[in-house]
Amino acid sequence: MSDGLIRGPAPLAEGEELRATFAPDRTTYLRRVLILIVLFGALAGAILLALGNPYPWTGPVAALLGVGVRGWYLASEALAATWRLTDRRLLGPAGQVVPLSSIDRVQTVFGDVLVITRAGDKHLLKYLPDAPAVIARLQEARA
Repeated sequence: MSDGLIRGPAPLAEGEELRATFAPDRTTYLRRVLILIVLFGALAGAILLALGNPYPWTGPVAALLGVGVRGWYLASEALAATWRLTDRRLLGPAGQVVPLSSIDRVQTVFGDVLVITRAGDKHLLKYLPDAPAVIARLQEARA
């Protein structure tokens, strides 16, 4: 039974040429998880101190456990999100299809690449090892 939803990456069209593949980087992913652990740990500890809690160390421990478990649980999904650039389109991991002619802007957001279409749709390419190189490649492909 088909519900009409695309469950994986869109296939290449006939005669379409693959130009580049943008895959997430495990080191970049782990670095982002560690940054979140440090930020939320410091925030939680500071809040507990401000509230007069005698055990402010529990904030950073909770951040380590909470964000760490979340990062471990989501790693396989996040690291499988590969985007493909063809001579006509940008193809996402969940069936997203962005014609190159519809791309309005490409920019970085916290180290990730944000693609904005003329219709206002936004697509985020996350955990890339070299976001500026990806942006340059996408801008070159649109031209």
